[in-house]
Formats: sequence, C-alpha cells, structure tokens
Amino acid sequence: MNDALSDQYKPFEDINELLIKLDTNVCRLLMDDILPNLSILDPACGSGAFLVAAMKTLIQVYSAVFGTIKLMGDDTLKNKLEDIESSHPSIPYFIKKRIVSDNLYGIDIMEEATEIAKLRLFLALVSSANDVEELEPLPNIDFNIMAGNSLIGLIKVDDTAFDAVGNSLQGNLLQSLAADNYKKILEEKNKSVELYKKHAFLPKALPDTDTPQDTRLKHLRKNIEQLNKKSQEKLNLLLLDEFSKRLGIKYEEVQLTGKSQKRVLKVEDIAALKPFHWGYHFNEVLERGGFDAIITNPPWEIFKPNAREFFLQHNDLVRKSKMDIKAFEKEQKQLLANPEIATTWLGYQSQFPHTSAYYRSAEQYKNQISVVNGKKSGTDINLYKLFLEQSFNLLSKGGHCGIILPSGVYTDLGAKQLREMLFSQTNIDAIFGLSNERFIFEGVDHRFKFSLLTFEKDGNTDSFLAVFRINPHEAIKVNQLEAFFKNKDERVKISVPLIRGLSPDSLSVMEFKNKIDIHIAEKMAKFPLLGEKIEDKWNLRLTAEFHMTSDSHLFKQQLAKERLPLYEGKMIHQFTHLYAEPRYWVDEQEGRKALLGRNESDTGQYLDYQSYRLGFRAIARNTDARTLIIGAIPKNVFCGNSVLVISGMTMISSSEIVFAQAILNSFTLDFYARQMVSANINMFYIYQLPVPRLTKNDRNFTDIVQRAAKLICTTPEFDELAQEVGLGSHQQGVTDEAERAKLRAELDGMVAHLYGLTEDEFSYILTTFPIVNATVKEAALEAYRNFVPMFGNSELVSA
Repeated sequence: MNDALSDQYKPFEDINELLIKLDTNVCRLLMDDILPNLSILDPACGSGAFLVAAMKTLIQVYSAVFGTIKLMGDDTLKNKLEDIESSHPSIPYFIKKRIVSDNLYGIDIMEEATEIAKLRLFLALVSSANDVEELEPLPNIDFNIMAGNSLIGLIKVDDTAFDAVGNSLQGNLLQSLAADNYKKILEEKNKSVELYKKHAFLPKALPDTDTPQDTRLKHLRKNIEQLNKKSQEKLNLLLLDEFSKRLGIKYEEVQLTGKSQKRVLKVEDIAALKPFHWGYHFNEVLERGGFDAIITNPPWEIFKPNAREFFLQHNDLVRKSKMDIKAFEKEQKQLLANPEIATTWLGYQSQFPHTSAYYRSAEQYKNQISVVNGKKSGTDINLYKLFLEQSFNLLSKGGHCGIILPSGVYTDLGAKQLREMLFSQTNIDAIFGLSNERFIFEGVDHRFKFSLLTFEKDGNTDSFLAVFRINPHEAIKVNQLEAFFKNKDERVKISVPLIRGLSPDSLSVMEFKNKIDIHIAEKMAKFPLLGEKIEDKWNLRLTAEFHMTSDSHLFKQQLAKERLPLYEGKMIHQFTHLYAEPRYWVDEQEGRKALLGRNESDTGQYLDYQSYRLGFRAIARNTDARTLIIGAIPKNVFCGNSVLVISGMTMISSSEIVFAQAILNSFTLDFYARQMVSANINMFYIYQLPVPRLTKNDRNFTDIVQRAAKLICTTPEFDELAQEVGLGSHQQGVTDEAERAKLRAELDGMVAHLYGLTEDEFSYILTTFPIVNATVKEAALEAYRNFVPMFGNSELVSA
C-alpha cells in the first residue's frame, strides 16, 4: 500500500488486492448506497462467531474504500471522509461501529446466546481503540441481534389482516388494538429504532435537548418494547390463524398410554414457540427484497423427542452409550413411575406434533419432503434442511448464502427436493465436503462428514465447482483450508445434467475427486440401475424387516425353542454370515404375525425369511475400508433394520443371488457407491447402482457364480444353496484364508472386465481404497491381467 496512507487504513495485508479494483465511481456507490444498506444475517447466530468473521471481512472493504478516497477520490468524497475523521478520533473504531450498527443481523432461539454475541461484537469493537480517548459510546444493537425462533414466524405480514385482528379473532380482548394501523406502527417502530441507534452512535448527545442520554435511551427502548409487545400479540394471532385455519393443525397432548388427545391450538401454544416475525422486525430489509448475504452454521438435529437426552436429566445411568434397548426401557419405566417426571415427559413430547405438522405443511417449507417414485422420503424433520430453505426464503434476489451442513444435503434421498430447489432456483457456486478427522466440530464423531455450500439466489445451476472428501490432514491446518479450496488441482466441475443422468431418482451428487472419477462413473452408468425393472432379467427388491426400536418388544435375549436369531448389520460382512454372534432372538410365530400385519392371517404361507437372501449392511461410510458390505443371509432368520434384505424371492434365482453378491462386493461397484454414500446405505442408494444383469445363459455368469458360491457356502446352513448352484455342499466351500483371498481377487478382476474398465482405470479404482492391504489390491490387479484373454479388450456390453 502507498506510504501516504495512514496505518489506520491498512488493518489487513490483502487490502492491496481490493484497492486495485476500486475507483472513484465504485467508491461513491459503496459509500452512498451499498455499504449503508448492506445486510448480512446469521439466522442461527449462537455466540456470534460468524458475525465477528463477517465484521473482519467488511473492515477490509471499508478500509479499502477509505484508502482509495484518500488517494484518488473527488472533492465530494474527500470532504465526506474529512468530516468523518474530524468527528471520530479513531477511524478503525468508526468502521467497526458502522458495521455493527448498519450491516450485521443475528437471530438465535437462546436469549443467552444473543447476549454473548452482542458482547463479542462489542469486545471486537473496543479492541480497535488504542487508548481511552478513542472510545465512543457503544452502538445499540439490541434490535439487530435478537432472540427468537428463526424457523417459525411471519416473513410477510398482511397489514389488512393485522389491522383487523382485534375485531375478528379475540372479541373484546384486543379491541383497543384494532384501531392501530400496521403501517403506522412500523413507521413509529422504525423511527424509534433509528433514534435509539443514532443516539448512541453520535459522539455527543443530540443537540437542542437537555435530556440526559441514558434517560432518553431508556425512554426510546421502553417505547420500542411496548410497540413490539403489542405487535407480537397480534402477529401471533395471525400465525395461529395460519396453523389452525389454513393448515388444520391441532395441538396433541401426548398420553402415557393410548392415542394423543387433540384439542384446538391456543395463542399461548404459538407464543411458546417463540416465533420471530421477520416481516415486522426487519421489514426494511425485506422490503428491499431480503438479505444480501446469509452465513450460518445451523443445528443439525432431527426434530423429534429424544428420550435418552430427556431422561439423562433425571438419571446418570442413561449416559451409558452401550446401554441396550431393554436396559434403557427398564430404566425409563422406573423413572416414569415418578408423577412429576411423567408429567414433564408428556409435556416435553407434546411440544413436537403441532410444530412438526407446520414444518411439513407450511408453504415456506414446501421443499422439505421428497417424493421418489410416487413415495414420500425423508419424512423426519431435520433442522438443517429447514434452515437451508428458510435462508433461501430470506435472501434477496442476487443475494448470496454460505452455510455449513451435513454432507447429506448433497447425498441423502430426503434432501432431494432441496437439491431440486438449489439446481433450479439458485446458482450454486461451490460445494466442499469435509471430514471431521481433526474435530473441527467438537463433540461430533470424527468420522462425520459435513459440507460448505455457497450459492446465489438467482437463475439456475448448470454446473458448479466441488472438492470432496477433504481431510484437514491434507490441508495441514484448518486455517489453510481456504488456500486448499482455491487450488484448481483439487477442484472438479460437476454438471447438473450429469447428476440427473447418474442419479435420476434421488439427484444425489456423487463425490467425484477428479475427471477420472467422472469418466469411470459415466462408463459404468451404461449398465441399468439396480432399481430398474427389466423383463427377462433378474430383478431385486429390498425391504427392512424389523425396526430395532419400534419392534424391540419382539426381541428376546436368550435362545429358546422356536426362536430364530435376529441378524444385525454387525453380524455380516462380505461373503460371510459369521462376523458376529446374535444378540437377540425372535419367537417365530410372533415374527410371522408381525411381518404379515393386521390384514393378513397366517395360513403357513411361505415368507421371505424362509429363503436364502442377500443382506446389505446399512451402516457404511465411504471412509471405511469397504463401503458396500453384502453377506448371504441363511434361511430361517429374521433381520433388524441395520440389514436391508431382498424381498420377493420369485424375482431372482439362487444362482442369481450368488452372482449379484459377487458384483455388489467388488471393488469396482464399491468405488461407484463410495461417490454417493456419506454415512449410511439405504435402499435407494442400492437401487441407483449400475449392475450387469447376467443370467445363466450369459458368458462368464457360471465362472463368477462358482467362485462366489465357494466363498458363501462354508457351513451346513448353505447346503441347499450349494446344491442349487451346482457346488454340491458346504464341504466344497473354501475356508482357507489364502484360497479365499485368491477367489476374491479373481472375482474382482472379472467384474472389472465386465464393466469394460481398462487396466489403468481399474488400477486407479484400487488406489481409492487406502485402508485395504496393498497385497489384496495387487492380487486383484494381477487377476485382472490374467483374465484379459477371457474378456479380450473388455468391450463394454450393457446387460
């Protein structure tokens, strides 16, 4: 920076870059129009970390503008700057004060958090003063940083309905308010807030008045609070009208036993939600179209009662992470014998049904529920999804949003409709996917994945930049992540048409690291998706049999006569059903009754559990050694929901089950799945896998089935399967680890050829499994080479 500039104009070294881009006309526009009206919001501000960060960025802009004016500005701009300098002893202090008063907005449901946020901003402001002479009265930001529920409240207020509230909704209760005109109330509120801010912002008391400053501030604040209280009552009544009349929502009082008791919602129920009415409190911002920028890290929890969290307040035993279902239920039952705890528990549960109903049906949250193949998906209400859509609602056209979310926002089926919103109504700038290996977020599992999403509310998205599977170990330090993101070698450009082609049902964004990933995925995608029904080919349908929580009453902890084992995900692995012992058993007759349901009687009909099946482990991360883990499920066992099992056994033969397991457990298909999966496998991910549907008349089908059968049929439970595929019995199965490794390597080599992969492509795929032993990968590559004569040049033939 030019030495003529005072040190106070260069708090950051990279201002030089900003100065280069500024000229007199741009400075005039920034000074007179943009900066005074710039609005930056954090709707889940917590203790204000993001707001402080935004302040630091804006300091650079203000400093660059002031520095440019001082160097090359016209007389008008220089005079403005001289007036500022003469009125304020410290320019850095003035800049921060201006930012805090004019540009930053924050909302949080916890009032204590907003108080801390204000304190942090004040501390950041005071720190810029070198001595006490540079201090000025602190700005009043009580009406910039406020407490309330960001997700519930009126964004747009119907002034006619507001004016009529006292006459139509509450009889004589609010008649005294009926005459109030909403526009006049807003005008008075805005004028008072402006005076409140200005009174503290000026270095001296307002002229022509003898009223002490603190007395005047108290008077202004009291007036504003009275206006807000009176308006909040009427706004809550309008919101009650939306809940009750427009959406038909009732309050549900949860009972210890039996169904909830429904009643009409009251305005007190609405008030308990702490609604924040955006259209009232920030009407000037919204009348300009919305906020210019939103930066936030919202909560990520599922919105539903959390029994373990609730009862932890009353008993430390619940803290035990390994407490099984039965032990927890026993402890909960004992706690509920206390009438006070029971009443509190019922009241806690009753807070959720009417709020959930609002989130599911309100127009402003129309993208929360996804529909896939005519069925609703993702019906659990997740707070991060609500905050994403609310941020979109609050942005102005052309406004920008930067938000931290779980990686499920770009992979999970339940977020499909939100992705459609982003693709069709915003211009996505970038998506960065990170792991939590260095505990960027304390208290969050180190294997958890999250993402940084940035977008502009305008137009639609044709393509965007992405960096996935970033481990901060790679970026060395968290504070170096920005440079890591800017590295062109690390980024990949993903087109929305490609996403629609690879994931037509879910619009899941695959986690491509580079162009090679995209090329291989496009090559594999020439095969039909597993969920696509094809005539004259085997087809596969999945189901989850018993839910580990809602069906837990069926689970027994001891083996007994006529009880069948309950298989869980931890019990299976690739090509084996012997990975762990069962924890629970289910009485066969009770299990049959539960599977048949109320509408079908048990006549001894053949059910799926009596067949050999494929089991997909539902808990699977793409950072684990393997992601797709499929084991053969023996006959006469039930499965918990951590194992997805095939259903409708008439659609697939025994040999085709064995063939499918060979394909699904291959490195090649696992590579494809790892681009989609973040933490869990669900049936829709599996349905989107491109799989060759070879049958017994196709070349290589028998060779693959024979090898896979030797890996699967190693115990007497699989004798019938061995006979059906021509193996004989489990005696011909292979248990020697070295021989099993050889068979698996051969299967991996053959499957790579089936997908038409070149040696370089298959070699690259193997490098994406860093935890897998190198000798295993070398054996698979060698097997690939050995099968070249059988497959030729691996010409791709979709089957």
